[in-house]
Amino acid sequence: MTSTTTAPTPTPAAARIQHRTGFWIIALAFLTAMAFCAVPTPLYAIYQRRDGFPTIVLTVIFGAYAVGVMLSLYLAGHVSDRMGRRRIIVASLGVNLAAAILFLVWNDVAGLIVARFVSGLGIGVLAAAATAYLAELGAAAGGSGGRSALVATFANLGGIGLGPLVGGLIATWSARPLVVPYVLFALLFAAEGILVALVPETVEQKTEHQAYRPQRIAIPVERRGAFWAAALGASAAFAVFGTFMGLSSTFLAGVLGLQSALLTGVAPSVVFLAAAAAQAVTARLPIALQLRLAVALAVCGLAAVGVSALAASLALFLAGGGVAGAGIGILFRSALATTAAIAGPERRGEALAGIFLIAYAGMTVPPLLTAVALGVWPAVTVLVVLSTAGIALVIVSGSAMLRGFTHRLRTR
Repeated sequence: MTSTTTAPTPTPAAARIQHRTGFWIIALAFLTAMAFCAVPTPLYAIYQRRDGFPTIVLTVIFGAYAVGVMLSLYLAGHVSDRMGRRRIIVASLGVNLAAAILFLVWNDVAGLIVARFVSGLGIGVLAAAATAYLAELGAAAGGSGGRSALVATFANLGGIGLGPLVGGLIATWSARPLVVPYVLFALLFAAEGILVALVPETVEQKTEHQAYRPQRIAIPVERRGAFWAAALGASAAFAVFGTFMGLSSTFLAGVLGLQSALLTGVAPSVVFLAAAAAQAVTARLPIALQLRLAVALAVCGLAAVGVSALAASLALFLAGGGVAGAGIGILFRSALATTAAIAGPERRGEALAGIFLIAYAGMTVPPLLTAVALGVWPAVTVLVVLSTAGIALVIVSGSAMLRGFTHRLRTR
């Protein structure tokens, strides 16, 4: 890798304005990409009715996305620490643009699997780089680290929440529901790629050449307990998210007999938007209190989801999902904030990539288990069992994170 020639250094005031504007450009690009990864959720039923494939195929399509994310995180999630944040994010937007085009031109089952895999590749390389970029741009603009972490997690979870809602609305009101969403996002990615190219870089490129290596997490020995606690919390959060996304359509169709693209989009949106809102409301609370509140909300919400299956209540299912989402959102933000705090600036992208890699691994298993379980047990039984398992997982991970955070305070 060689050093690059930079433009004359602007005045401090001008630099702050540049970084502040760049901060919101990156936040918008992050939000858009995360929304795109979730926009097909309410559209799968349309594909399924059109092509007549079994439910297990939906699990394969979802799994292809998760595999793409994890592969991208492992191979390239950390390279923005060396190559710079900006060029990696521009590249990820290009990959997502390619995925949108694939959805348009190759929309049979094989095409859906490939498009979702490519989408996962784009998201994996983006997630850690954008989170680190926002922290650095925010600091350069004079903002607080707390605000940067809040915006990053809101863009992540809020984007995933907006995606199904956008997809559901388009599926309800558009005559071409399998075309319009992808055209919309393709145009957004093209425009945002140009804007991101104008954002100031925050990583100083080194003159010496460094050999490529896959993802490796370098955390000081005395802080590894806190890191693995944060990783467990992130994995638990995404496991619950994945479970809810996998069960939403099952609950609506299998328990309530509802076949609505809009409802299929609204149900996961409630979870993710509640997660993003809870992060904003609790941002100023002490971290230990946040973790206790996260566990309490997630446990109560998941219990309500289980009861909603027994009572066949849509209102209780949505309310429980919202409450659980709020708790899980706080848990996930705490995991990211802990990781960013214990990793050095030169390793921040790599450490965050490791957290996202572990989180997406947690998100992959529940839909697969759900598909297998639905072939053996009734939908109500599956909902109750997985809700109970989610409660246990949240309690264990929340307790581990609290212990890890306490340990981090002692080793400062």
